[in-house]
Amino acid sequence: ELLKNYGVKKIVTTCPHCFNTIKNEYPQFGGEFEVIHHSQFITQLMKEGRLKLTSRLNQRITYHDPCYLGRHNDIYDPPREVLTAIAKSDLVEMERNHWNSFCCGGGGGRFWVEEKQGKRISDVRIEDVIKTNAEIVATACPYCMQMLEDSIKSKDAEESLKDLDIAELVAEAIK
Repeated sequence: ELLKNYGVKKIVTTCPHCFNTIKNEYPQFGGEFEVIHHSQFITQLMKEGRLKLTSRLNQRITYHDPCYLGRHNDIYDPPREVLTAIAKSDLVEMERNHWNSFCCGGGGGRFWVEEKQGKRISDVRIEDVIKTNAEIVATACPYCMQMLEDSIKSKDAEESLKDLDIAELVAEAIK
């Protein structure tokens, strides 16, 4: 109701969980909005020529597909289009990617759960990242960012691997 009262017609989200909820669940409560993820918005601005990249990054980049962006909403290409435009070299795909991607361990509220047994899911995913020899693991989800960052630290890989949102990489490419 609040969003409708303000006349909101379009919502851009940075969080795939919010994207999923507002796009797929709000309509049953009368929330009829155009909802796009920021990766889609950035791609749209680039294609329209309204966002011009002035430099390209020289680091090897791999992309982690957030569950609620990819498997739950079938959005795989926009983040990759952004990263392909930014990177001087080809985007390096992990073995498990797109619909076959591996969860970071943060979705569905597990973000707040301290695991007591076995290997952390995010540590398994960071091992996938490390196998690519990438210098940057890009993602488009704040939960994934936090989980991957924690595992980069637990693997003592902070010197060789950064975890960045695609919007942060765009900001670097327009400086």
